[in-house]
Amino acid sequence: MTKRKPTGAPATDDPPHLQPGSQIEISSNDPGFRGSWYTGVIIKRAPSKKPDNKFVVEYTHLFDDEAGTKPLRETIDAVDLRPPAPREKSRKFKFSEEVDAFHNDGWWEGVITKELENGKFHVYFKRSKEQLEFGEDQLRLHREWIKGAWIPPMEEDKPVKESDEAVTEVKMEYNKVVARGKLEHDNTASKKKLKSDLATSGGKLESSKITKYREGERVEVTSDEDGFEGAWFTGTIVKSVGKDRYLFQYDGLRTDDDTDFLKEEFDALQIRPCPPDIVIADVFQKLDEVDAFYNDGWWVGVISKVLRSLSETKYEVYFKATQEEMKFKHSELRIHQDWINGKWVTPSKGLKS
Repeated sequence: MTKRKPTGAPATDDPPHLQPGSQIEISSNDPGFRGSWYTGVIIKRAPSKKPDNKFVVEYTHLFDDEAGTKPLRETIDAVDLRPPAPREKSRKFKFSEEVDAFHNDGWWEGVITKELENGKFHVYFKRSKEQLEFGEDQLRLHREWIKGAWIPPMEEDKPVKESDEAVTEVKMEYNKVVARGKLEHDNTASKKKLKSDLATSGGKLESSKITKYREGERVEVTSDEDGFEGAWFTGTIVKSVGKDRYLFQYDGLRTDDDTDFLKEEFDALQIRPCPPDIVIADVFQKLDEVDAFYNDGWWVGVISKVLRSLSETKYEVYFKATQEEMKFKHSELRIHQDWINGKWVTPSKGLKS
């Protein structure tokens, strides 16, 4: 398609990256596309009879026809649009860093799980439970666009230091604005085709190591059902019921008639060993990624505030999946860990750097 140049002066009262002709990155909440950003251009503010904040955008690499001659256009809320994320001119990536990897014409959020001898890296994608191999030129440090600034900032920049409180407030405000503004996107058929391409695409796909489990082994399971994203439930493997599938019995969930503990079948990719204890001698810190015990399960969240008192220290935890904030005791929290290819990995704290 013809490359558009950003307008020389703002045509509207919108921020510079939302001016007609501006290059942008576009996010999606559609199943199979969460955690990805695609490049495009602002066409215009969407016409509407009521006040809103939506824009017509045109994708750079997604098309509305099989021939690839008609770029896909969608109406997107402003909270799903941001300027193109910056990249350092040269950077040495490290194990456990959160990165964006360029794959199938988009940037996908993942974590580095291994540095290879050929200068490439294994990147693991939590949502699809896949691991792919990338070169440094296909990676960038994962950043969030918050109140007109990139967090964490570019390493060559020298921003004024902010307190942890200020950083937390910015991050929390960003998440809450996103939660209020999310919308369903059009052209899902076109995107479903791309999702299928992702699952079967080339590039060196390395199958994640499938952990084998024994009858009676203590494990945790997760579910892809709506309302259960980011939750892990403890229980016991009852038996194997097929190739990489197991019958699991919950510790805390019971059947509808309350006569026994609930049993369900799970794929091995939805199961992991119980994570090891990480002793926190003092207190958790702001922005620590934790699991909070609630409703018989461990839910992934971020500590937004430390509430100190003479009797007991408590914590406010923000859950991005549900956009909720709740208060917990120290004993109800644990450091969050991910089970990746047979190893426990603690996420890096990019926001603190």
